[in-house]
Amino acid sequence: MAPTTTNGTAVVTMPSDTTIQITREFNAPRHLVFRAWTTPELITRWWAGDRGEVTAVEVDLRPGGTWRYVMRANGGFEVAFRGEYSEVVPGERIVSTEIFEAMPDKVAESTVTFTEENGRTTVTILVRHESQEDRDMHINSGMEQGMQSSLDHLEQVAVSLR
Repeated sequence: MAPTTTNGTAVVTMPSDTTIQITREFNAPRHLVFRAWTTPELITRWWAGDRGEVTAVEVDLRPGGTWRYVMRANGGFEVAFRGEYSEVVPGERIVSTEIFEAMPDKVAESTVTFTEENGRTTVTILVRHESQEDRDMHINSGMEQGMQSSLDHLEQVAVSLR
């Protein structure tokens, strides 16, 4: 069985030596969760969670397009991530690279899927790292606490769009 770390409403597992899977159900239909996930003005409202304030969001949502999110963390330092989209299926699936700008040589690939049942949406994020060391660094970075908070805020934003 894959190791699991769950400290919130999202379930985090490690299905292989190089992957992390995050699964979270939202009390909102898929089109609203996808909209909140991909619209810069809405990303600004949820991406930092309780850990800071989003200061920049750029989204060019198409294969070959890029994305970049920046936040000023509560400790006063800046955190930035960026990547390039390789696949976009509106409302269903997004595949992109993910780079933490403080570690630009560590490139991961994220596949985000959105499925709906009875008006509720399940988002599954599969992050593929180049090595087990990179995956473990990601898991041990404290990302889960911030991610849990961000996804809680994402649900609030998606629900507010009804």
